Amino acid sequence: MDENLIRIHPEMMNEQIILHLDMDSFYASVEIRNNPDLSGKPVVIGADPMQGTGRGVVSTCSYEARAFGIHSAMPISQAYHLCPHAIFIPPHMATYAQVSATIMQILRGIAGEIEQVSIDEAYLDLSCDRSYELAAHHAASIKQVIRNQVGLTCSVGLAPSRIYAKMASEQQKPDGLTVVSPDTLESFLKPLPVGSIPGIGKKSAQVLINAGIETIGDIARCDIQTLQDMFGSHAVRLHQIARGQDREGLRESGKRRSISREHTFLRDSTSPDEILGSLHTMILSLCHELEEQNIYSRTIGIRIRYTGFITRTKSVTLMQPTREVRVIECAIDGLFAEMWDRTPVRLIGVRFSGLIHPDPVQRSLSDF
Repeated sequence: MDENLIRIHPEMMNEQIILHLDMDSFYASVEIRNNPDLSGKPVVIGADPMQGTGRGVVSTCSYEARAFGIHSAMPISQAYHLCPHAIFIPPHMATYAQVSATIMQILRGIAGEIEQVSIDEAYLDLSCDRSYELAAHHAASIKQVIRNQVGLTCSVGLAPSRIYAKMASEQQKPDGLTVVSPDTLESFLKPLPVGSIPGIGKKSAQVLINAGIETIGDIARCDIQTLQDMFGSHAVRLHQIARGQDREGLRESGKRRSISREHTFLRDSTSPDEILGSLHTMILSLCHELEEQNIYSRTIGIRIRYTGFITRTKSVTLMQPTREVRVIECAIDGLFAEMWDRTPVRLIGVRFSGLIHPDPVQRSLSDF
């Protein structure tokens, strides 16, 4: 697809696009990557099975092991009885943590703000792509970068909220990419079993099934009072999810640590005036946000994405926090001059980090 031919409709400008990324059988995949002789074999990461008498559980396993019915959190003794010829490997957490850190750094370099929720799972906000066509292309590129740089595969879901993105990423494992746009959300949700909703465990799913509610479509059609009788105050949230009304984005804890803006050009640009004009427009918007929230920024950063999703970032930390447009424009112009080598630019972005939230009793920035 020629991305330059894609036109963004005005009503899509504010549509949220959330990506959920889940590494495929992460621990097992790292072990197989490090020892290719394990490829194609049932590999189980967990406690010593002690020939079926061991205690402990399965951490994860390869897809070949899953074919025997083995799954995460299963007693290791049961896993041994299901597949005694499987290769059982104790976890090497330091190795997995190191690989995870590399993956998350790649994601931050590509998408800036991410929400890491586990060692092998993260959410990204791709709303700046402004269309699901571009976001899907972006997601495919992310998968390829991880494959090339880390040697592992991941499954990805794109959807209008974090919970739908997670549900989407579960649909095509391993190495899948599932796109659920607002237009296809209802048809995506309707036939899925109730247990597909994150947070609906086996007991809750059985309660629903016993009431004749087997699919998410059934939940959507169910009277809210019936759901409240089963789940109390959680019923409203469940009903909203089933009806495709959830729009939760990335979660932030505490005060914001950064704010950013990005702009994707309809055609890759080589015009300094066009690129700098976009940068200055974003700076004005960000400075206005700082002013409204009474925040100052200490670190100013720029991101340039070239053709082929090659991304470069650079930042400068100022001597004193600021929200002055002229000071920030000067910093950004300098960074851009240092970074840009006349290669066509696909996306440009500005990021303010090291945010300072003044205490009401502080009198000047010199106190920071």
